[in-house]
Amino acid sequence: MKQILIGKTALVTGSSRGIGRAIALRLAAEGATVVVTARASEPTTSVRDGEAVVLEGSLTQTVSLIEKAGGRAVAITADLEDANAREYLVAEAIRRCGSVDILVNNAGFAEYSAVADMSMATFDRTVEHYIRAPFALIQSVIPAMKERGAGWIVNIGSSTGLSPIRPFREYNKTSGDVVYASMKAALHRLTEGLAAELVDVDIAVNAVGPSTAIRTPGAEALLPEGYEAEPVEYLAETVLAMCTVPAAERTGLVAFSLHYPWSQRIDVKSLDGASVLPRLEPPTWANPNIRPAGL
Repeated sequence: MKQILIGKTALVTGSSRGIGRAIALRLAAEGATVVVTARASEPTTSVRDGEAVVLEGSLTQTVSLIEKAGGRAVAITADLEDANAREYLVAEAIRRCGSVDILVNNAGFAEYSAVADMSMATFDRTVEHYIRAPFALIQSVIPAMKERGAGWIVNIGSSTGLSPIRPFREYNKTSGDVVYASMKAALHRLTEGLAAELVDVDIAVNAVGPSTAIRTPGAEALLPEGYEAEPVEYLAETVLAMCTVPAAERTGLVAFSLHYPWSQRIDVKSLDGASVLPRLEPPTWANPNIRPAGL
């Protein structure tokens, strides 16, 4: 392995499990010191339909997996719904690691509900996780990235943030993802606009989302039975691709995890970087509004 991220520090939110953990492992395999963060260091609960469910995975486990593979990880607990905790997270990451070169805004909260039935508390919490928290973290890391002379910001997007397929599929009529999807669409637009503001100081800003969906402990309950999910490695590799070249070469993209590697002929590796996975062509049923090389 070339370990192209040696000497860099990456902060990955929501990295106790699922997509965040996969991204943390992949960046660590390329030599980055990875700051992993979540609400708590041990497994936490999520409320679904009024019921508390313990989610698998923890920061402790993520750090152990990275260190076992020979990488370096630092765990910092922070509740991203708390403004003070957000400020502390970035300041502590810089204090302990010297910098934040890469920020991956992955953490999220998804509780689907039809607009007519959604509580204002759920609406507010969705906005908090997908817009306010990324915005605040981005503001906090920009000075450090400017001081270093470069930086990479990756926001985790979603194909739900694109226009729904017409005529409307049954999923769009019944899934209750409208508010979640609206926040992802806003995050895509934030990515594109911020990229323009920061390109001249060599800070790249891109978004990466699943081309379809990825089964994670948090998302499992939201996927229909029999849904054909995609391997998380393809998204992790696409995120890595957004953290390796200057902003002048790659910024302002909203890219998707099967489409981008396929169109750019990128080798997708295992999370430890040791092996190359088979090339996967995007399925024909994926959202047709996805552009293979990014929006």
